[in-house]
Amino acid sequence: MPTTSAPGLARVVPGGQPYRSQQGTVYQPGVSDQTVGASAVFLGMVTLPPLERTKAHVHEHHESAFFVISGGDIELWSGERLQDCARATKGDYLFIPSNVPHVAVNRSATEPAVFIGVRNDPTAQESVLMRPELDACVP
Repeated sequence: MPTTSAPGLARVVPGGQPYRSQQGTVYQPGVSDQTVGASAVFLGMVTLPPLERTKAHVHEHHESAFFVISGGDIELWSGERLQDCARATKGDYLFIPSNVPHVAVNRSATEPAVFIGVRNDPTAQESVLMRPELDACVP
């Protein structure tokens, strides 16, 4: 069956090359500005290995949403001093408003936390602002 990558047509997009983001997770882009020239959406897979966490950060100009496809002991810390902790597991959805400091932690010693993520910006690292002064707020 022929495939096409012509502009203006629907297409199948193979997963992109995984890379480690500045906030600490492993991104595998799917639909983005870089892969298909998307203008308003990023969709990809994000992995947080066992016993790892992200660095404290915000996405200044976009919202993010995630669906947890694996993982059983995930914490999502947020708030001005990362004072709020929500717990997630496989099958849960996560929502992070723009400009909200947050840290994700995978407390599992054996299982990676894997998410399908979408944001209303076509790039993965466009408006990430690292907040290293908050890293010590999460145990």
